[in-house]
Amino acid sequence: MDRSKRFYRIEQLLHDRRIATFEEIQSVLEVSRATLKRDFQYLRDRLNAPIVYDRETGGYRFESPSGGPAFQLPGLWFNASEIHALLMMQHLLAEVQPGLLGPQIAPLQTRLQSLLGSRDNAPDEVARRIRIVHAAKRHADLEYFELIATALLKRRRLFIRHWNRGRNEETEREVSPQRLVFYRDNWYLDAWCHLRAEIRSFGVDAIRHAEPVERKAREVGAKRLDGVLGAGYGIFSGAAVTWARLRFTPERARWVASEQWHPLQRTSTDAAGYLHLEIPYSNPTELIMDILRHGAGVEVVAPSTLRVAVCREMGAALAVYGRSDSRKQASPRRRQTLP
Repeated sequence: MDRSKRFYRIEQLLHDRRIATFEEIQSVLEVSRATLKRDFQYLRDRLNAPIVYDRETGGYRFESPSGGPAFQLPGLWFNASEIHALLMMQHLLAEVQPGLLGPQIAPLQTRLQSLLGSRDNAPDEVARRIRIVHAAKRHADLEYFELIATALLKRRRLFIRHWNRGRNEETEREVSPQRLVFYRDNWYLDAWCHLRAEIRSFGVDAIRHAEPVERKAREVGAKRLDGVLGAGYGIFSGAAVTWARLRFTPERARWVASEQWHPLQRTSTDAAGYLHLEIPYSNPTELIMDILRHGAGVEVVAPSTLRVAVCREMGAALAVYGRSDSRKQASPRRRQTLP
């Protein structure tokens, strides 16, 4: 019997019998005393199993939980969502800057290490062999993150100076924070903008200045937030939704068929093997970027406004490459001279 199965057998024995002697457990597992002692130590130290020795009965039992989380063995191996969650937590904790949480973070990291590891799979080996790659993460010092989070939880307004990357300009405004969102490896603040009198989403890394305002934040219900920011495609959303119809080539369809672009998407495949994807959007910015990454493998069928916008982007890109090629052809070749 391997170690993982022994752990489950020990847990089952102590739950079924309430109390079991060392000899009873050893007999069921058919292991040496030294092996069973090592198993007990691992369960206590690495998996936080509340196994205690009861002197009155001369047996082992699970100590009654004192309001904390109930003990539960991890699976024989993690499923995809579990290993992603554990490694993501480990990654996020590793990025935390030194501060007040330092003493609390260290035990969390130790606990994560113990969950990731086992006798057969060392934690360092798991982390080395299984990687989470973060794409398009914007590296920035989130100087005002703590202040924003504090105002969010205390339900206070904020005065911010926000940089609009598209227009390369800053605007000052007062906002009522509603929630922080971690999307595609970047933080965003969903808020009621008192300047525009509407719900807006701001990249936290694009907030150049923030200071608290001693006024109560305006409350916006979750349903309304989702109706504006969650109805359309991506982070650039809005209440007015249009449906896009995309057609992917049979080759590209083999990848896209298993992807979720939006929770409300509709997909179908025709007789020729083309995949038809219908998704809602309001602001086309992010949708256009995702369409372009598929190149000639996708065609915008409708609406015409989106099709024109994608064609315009493709034409602008082609013009850039065309100018580059023209410059290369026009530049005179250097005459080679013999020594």
